[in-house]
Amino acid sequence: MESSTTTSYSVVSELEGTLLKNPKPFAYFMLVAFEASGLIRFATLLFLWPIIALLEVSGYRSGSLKLIIFVATAGLHESEIESVARAVLPKFYMEDVSIDAWRAFGSCDRRVVVTRMPRVMVERFAKDHLRADVVIGTEIVVNRFGYATGLIQETNVDQSVFNSVANLFVDQRPQLGLGRQIISGSPTFLSLCEEQVHAPVPSNYNGHNQGLHVQPLPVIFHDGRLVKLPTPATALIILLWIPFGIILAMIRIFVGFLLPLWAIPYVSRIFNTRFIVKGKPPAPATPGNPGVLFVCTHRTLMDPVVLSYVLGRSIPAVTYSISRLSEILSPIPTFRLTRIRDVDAEMIKKELSNGDLVVYPEGTTCREPFLLRFSALFAELTDNIVPVAMNYRVGFFHATTARGWKGLDPIFFFMNPRPVYEVTFLNQLDVEATCSSGKSPYDVANYVQRILAATLGFECTNFTRKDKYRVLAGNDGTVSYLSFLDQVKKVITTFKPFFH
Repeated sequence: MESSTTTSYSVVSELEGTLLKNPKPFAYFMLVAFEASGLIRFATLLFLWPIIALLEVSGYRSGSLKLIIFVATAGLHESEIESVARAVLPKFYMEDVSIDAWRAFGSCDRRVVVTRMPRVMVERFAKDHLRADVVIGTEIVVNRFGYATGLIQETNVDQSVFNSVANLFVDQRPQLGLGRQIISGSPTFLSLCEEQVHAPVPSNYNGHNQGLHVQPLPVIFHDGRLVKLPTPATALIILLWIPFGIILAMIRIFVGFLLPLWAIPYVSRIFNTRFIVKGKPPAPATPGNPGVLFVCTHRTLMDPVVLSYVLGRSIPAVTYSISRLSEILSPIPTFRLTRIRDVDAEMIKKELSNGDLVVYPEGTTCREPFLLRFSALFAELTDNIVPVAMNYRVGFFHATTARGWKGLDPIFFFMNPRPVYEVTFLNQLDVEATCSSGKSPYDVANYVQRILAATLGFECTNFTRKDKYRVLAGNDGTVSYLSFLDQVKKVITTFKPFFH
């Protein structure tokens, strides 16, 4: 057929219940409430869920949606909502994408996404990852100071979506429409499409050009503290756990300060924290056995501390963006990089002459199953390189942040019911794999990146620290000195979930 080869087809697809398997957007508004505002708004929206659900089943879909939007966004600055939509929501959207619907959607040349959610919450994900050309959604009313009023411009959401699609395709009807079956008397955009496919899209549906796009673009960078999508049940569990989690974190950290490093992995089992060690770590440095450079993947701020725990001795760490408080409270020595290559090289050489040292060539953490590009500086400075694959598992809270205060990372890590850290020691690099054999530092760095990625089952990328911070925080990740007042303000901002 002609339709199987042409790429001139247009598709209009509903997001909720079609491209995303879950037809209910409530959990995504819970994320906005928590990450952009705080625990009070998060709890308020959760407690209103029975009323929201009752309105939904009673046929007042627009009223239910308007109530959710009002509670989740009223009083928030537009930039805060955009920040959550850019850094937090895409990962949760991606986990819920229907591959069958995506295949039909991605097989068309012109792709339009329609949603009942505010456009600002969806547009970044739809365009960057679903490859959408246009996103049609509700529009939040923003006052002249840039704050959301909680109201939306549309009176009838379904009619507004219908009109927007009709205006977009004035000259020619869209060839394909993907969406849920009509459940009300309001007109839907599907009636404008030549072919209509109702969700769930059949797995054997024959798209118009199967070779156009095979997969949506993956989410590599992700921010936010919540690990799980806060459905009503999950959100309730999180709320009930937080007071116990804070107390447990304080106990775990206090015990960590009191005990020697070698005892931590054993005592931590009492407090439901596990350290899993694989491979054979090298012997400590001696006068006849010079120190080694541990080249590690970077998952959280806790990486160098955990490495010292499992080795049973203090290993100095080279750092860049940790807070002053973290440096003060760290149980191991830390040395701050300047990002001036010659200065950093001399500092690392000096510390290596005193014994073992740990470095993180990625320059920042990455919580998704990807490794960022490795800096080649470490390969120029020594041949005694021991790759270490580090990874962690948590249940409720992530222990990294790009937008918040990094000094709270250990607290969030230890607030989890059962945090687990995995440390895998690889064999020290053979001389043939180092610069001594004539290899370039970049070849050595790429080789180490590849073997660490293979060990963890991750994928190598060429993205850098700057790429991460441009996506998540809207800056290049440059760390500048903060005054005491600025640090206090940042702490308060980070604790918005508890005070706002």
